Amino acid sequence: MTHLVRKPALMVQGTGSNVGKSVIVAGLCRLLANRGLSVRPFKPQNMSNNAAVTADSGEIGRAQALQALGCRVPLSVHMNPVLLKPETDTGAQIIVQGKRFGAMRAREYGKQKAQLLPKVLESFSKLESDADIILVEGAGSPAEINLRAGDIANMGFAEAADLPVILCGDIDRGGVIASVVGTHAVLEPAEQDRIKAFFINRFRGDVSLFDDGMREIEQRTGWSGLGVVPWFADASKLPAEDALDLARGQGTGAVKIVVPVISRIANFDDLDPLRMEPDVTLELIGPGTPLPGDADLVLLPGSKSTVGDLAFFRKQGWDIDLAAHHRRGGHILGVCGGYQMLGKTISDPQGIEGAPGQVDGLGFLNVDTVLTPDKSLVEASGIHVATGASVSGYEIHIGRTDGPDCGVPMMRLNDISAHRPDGAVSSDGRVSGTYLHGLFTDDAFRRAFLAGFGAASDLAYQNRIDAVLDDLAGHLEAALDIDLLLKIAYAR
Repeated sequence: MTHLVRKPALMVQGTGSNVGKSVIVAGLCRLLANRGLSVRPFKPQNMSNNAAVTADSGEIGRAQALQALGCRVPLSVHMNPVLLKPETDTGAQIIVQGKRFGAMRAREYGKQKAQLLPKVLESFSKLESDADIILVEGAGSPAEINLRAGDIANMGFAEAADLPVILCGDIDRGGVIASVVGTHAVLEPAEQDRIKAFFINRFRGDVSLFDDGMREIEQRTGWSGLGVVPWFADASKLPAEDALDLARGQGTGAVKIVVPVISRIANFDDLDPLRMEPDVTLELIGPGTPLPGDADLVLLPGSKSTVGDLAFFRKQGWDIDLAAHHRRGGHILGVCGGYQMLGKTISDPQGIEGAPGQVDGLGFLNVDTVLTPDKSLVEASGIHVATGASVSGYEIHIGRTDGPDCGVPMMRLNDISAHRPDGAVSSDGRVSGTYLHGLFTDDAFRRAFLAGFGAASDLAYQNRIDAVLDDLAGHLEAALDIDLLLKIAYAR
């Protein structure tokens, strides 16, 4: 790879998925930004249905959005040039440099992913031109050697960009010595040499108890130990990217908001601000469990496969539960795909989500949706019509929704191209839908919306996230040998 300017950089890889790489990189981004460096995050390939809209009108994984916040820089499609958004158990939509590239089954993508490496390297080079240092996050683990051929996510990219690597092991799940030493054992000699150091994440208790473990790993691998990172409880307050995070604590407030967890749930970080509200109980309902009868609000979240998730919703009997909730006087809110489900029909004439055709919606809103190939990717702000509160967020969806209930929109929005209504409200005022994601991160809207249910809110959500990032940076500064980490990055 030829660079006009070769900048310091390093790549954080892991012994497996969910070992804490994303949070660690976000914390390191903030740590180095606090030292006055211009930092950029980068992940060659991510897999997530939690996406963020960028300033350059594309989409990237939510983890890179958090990392960019750690860097205090705007989002760019080049921070995550390949995003895989699962649509089925075996297939995904492929996003390249922020735009839809196509849809592929896993086996097909495995054969073609190497062709995307030039785009990945192009994005990395663009970030280099603007940064003092780049922090790169791997995906999964380099120990998944069955995926090594054509790899662009871990060692394949590290080789192509000539990056030094540090390895993250998670002691909380057990067997961390075996996972780190085992990773060393299955790598090729050149890949072993590319890893310069390792660290242990999520240690509970006295970290000195693992001193012998660190020495053992150093002796068996030849890698330097950067340190042991103690458990950071406030990591749970940061925006979630992985569906595994949906099981996190959900509060005990008086206002009960119920969320049915559909099979292709997307952008579920919409829920995070509600999770942090002391007056709110956020209850997530999994498959096979009825929606409880005491909810104040049932919130239908976004979906990567609206038609498929509507069938899934009905299969659980949730359509019956939702009708009973509404008869009891309960409120319903649908966001994006959830909004589409609440209408009378969803038409897919071009077969975007499967076979062409039309399905009946849940019928709570007098609107109809037509799925179209063009995707709306835009940041927007405006007002919540019912309360007059300001609101901001982003849209990331396919499809157009129209009908009589759109005559009373939930929002009036402004974006780069238009002043327009958004969403719909039912004639009884108890069912609403919107295409606006991120609405609950807006303190003014969330405060006004929850006040309608009798909940008080003084949470400054974005300030809270920023404070957690600063605390995380201090946590890592105390735990890791940052001077050695920088020496590795600057030796590139």
